[in-house]
Parts: sequence; C-alpha cells; structure tokens
Amino acid sequence: MTETQERIVTIFGGSRCNESSVEYGQAQRVGELLAEAGFVLCTGGYLGVMEAASRGAREKGGRVLGIVMNQFKAEPNRYLTDKVATAHFYERLQHLITRSVGFIALRGGMGTVTEVSLVWNKLQTRVIEPRPLVLLGDCWPPIVETWRQYLVVSEADVSVLDFAKTPEQAVSIIRQKSQGVTL
Repeated sequence: MTETQERIVTIFGGSRCNESSVEYGQAQRVGELLAEAGFVLCTGGYLGVMEAASRGAREKGGRVLGIVMNQFKAEPNRYLTDKVATAHFYERLQHLITRSVGFIALRGGMGTVTEVSLVWNKLQTRVIEPRPLVLLGDCWPPIVETWRQYLVVSEADVSVLDFAKTPEQAVSIIRQKSQGVTL
C-alpha cells in the first residue's frame, strides 16, 4: 500500500509531559488503538505526547511517521519507523495536515494551540475536505468556550470539532468519521 492509500492520523500535543502525566498515558493508549485499527500514526516526532503516541503504536506493531524539523537540535523519539525532515514550521505543519484523514489533539502548549487552530481554520473555511478533528481531554471544552466568549467563534465553527473524554472515544470518532475521507 502506498502512503497516499494508507490511513494516516496525526496526533498533536505537548512535548513537555512525562510518563507520569495524564496526557502521556492517553497518547500512548491512542497510539495503541490506532495501530490496532490499522491506521498509520503521524506526529511531530519528538518528546512528550508525540513520543507516547509513537510508543503506543510501535508496541502494537504499527507504523509511525515523524515530521521533524531541521531547525531543531533535539533527536526524534526512538519509536518512529519513518521520518520526513522539513525546513521550517509551516512546511512541517503542512505535512502534518495534508497527509492525514483525521487528527487527535491532547493537552499541550502554544505549539498545540497553533496546530489545532490551523487545522480548525482549514476545516471551517473548507480549504481541506471535512475530516475529524478530535480534542481529547478535559482541558479543551473550557478553552473552546473561552474562545467563543471572547473571539468571533460561532456555533457552526465549533460544530467542526469533536470532543472526547477517553482515548477509546477519540479513536472511535476517528474510525467513524474518517471512512469517507479522500486525500
């Protein structure tokens, strides 16, 4: 199967969490479930949530694609099966977005907010075909509600998003809503 035929799901999340954090455990479980469902996992390739999801997928025999950046001096995580090196953030984001039939975002920092915002904007403006953008964890509903309260974010904008409390819910949404996605 070629990469364009493979069903790739991108995971977004923070690089600063460790094995004892909630989001690390959630990401590892997401990776396991996606691999078991036959999806290829795609991340930014480094530590934290990216490592945890990659680890979960690899431990279940899945393929893990890391979109790394030449500007970073850090080594990619050891669970990647494939790497794509990019020159800058925008190129990296484009690779993370255009290859994927769905996205799952876990708790992170401003990089995660940037990734979620860009995917969300591309979905709401129909720059990319509809596909699931799942926000996993208790942190997301109050953040989105605050954006709605203080920014120009409509109910139609929010309807593009899916919210999940568990990795199982997140992957179930991906499985259901990514079936008709073509890249």
